[in-house]
Amino acid sequence: MTEQSPVTQEKSAKVPTLPDAQTVTEVKHYTDRLFSFRCTRPASLRFRSGEFVMIGLMGDADPKTGKQKPLLRAYSIASPAWDEEMEFYSIKVPDGPLTSRLQHIKPGDEIILRPKPVGTLVHDALIPGKRIWFFATGTGFAPFASLLREPQTYEDYDEIIITHTCRELGELTYGRDLIESIRNDEMLAELMGEGFADKIRYYPTTTREESPKMGRITDLIRSGELFEDLGIEPLNPDTDRAMICGNLAFNLELKELFEEAGLEEGANSKPAQYVVEKAFLD
Repeated sequence: MTEQSPVTQEKSAKVPTLPDAQTVTEVKHYTDRLFSFRCTRPASLRFRSGEFVMIGLMGDADPKTGKQKPLLRAYSIASPAWDEEMEFYSIKVPDGPLTSRLQHIKPGDEIILRPKPVGTLVHDALIPGKRIWFFATGTGFAPFASLLREPQTYEDYDEIIITHTCRELGELTYGRDLIESIRNDEMLAELMGEGFADKIRYYPTTTREESPKMGRITDLIRSGELFEDLGIEPLNPDTDRAMICGNLAFNLELKELFEEAGLEEGANSKPAQYVVEKAFLD
């Protein structure tokens, strides 16, 4: 685990030089593979907590024409719909066309942010229930960082269970810190009522580095260990709702488990009992 770098902040009011440009206001590095950043929010942008947008930087100039094309990737918005800024949580890929550059941004830099939010990890895509599950691997925690700060989440459900599976302990830092900040956020408590955060049940696991709870969440579901640890009944289509955001294999395996339990996949056009973010691949 690498040491967490200090937060850096800067307010800048320079003239944009990129298309759909927004200014970076804060950058925070967690490990040599993970970082988060905040940027200004377009004045006209409206989104539902849990959606994603396309963000990026300009690529290298074409050697023949000298023209540059934007390098864009779908990023879940980690900040809630009411936040005045935008927050994102990203992996660092050394040879990745975008993240190899994006990981070096600093306050005052510009990024491209296309203000057209979309996505299935929204409350509108689920029918009413009593308990909601957020299943994430790696940076798939991002949309749930938004939904965990969304008042509707607490209005709609009696219990909110967030599972986060990573390889190493350091990769759990972003999610752990965010949940801790929610529990101690006086503004959210005033907005949603004292004790609102008592509805959150956080279940982090690791698959490589030793930790208090190890194992793939899908294995823990199959064995029943997850439900035993939480002291609850297995998934029930009458009461349980779920959202999934992780790598492709994880998504497909959870879909299979949900279908076996009798849950049906929903969408914005046809709400049901669980939804999967297909645009995100950890």
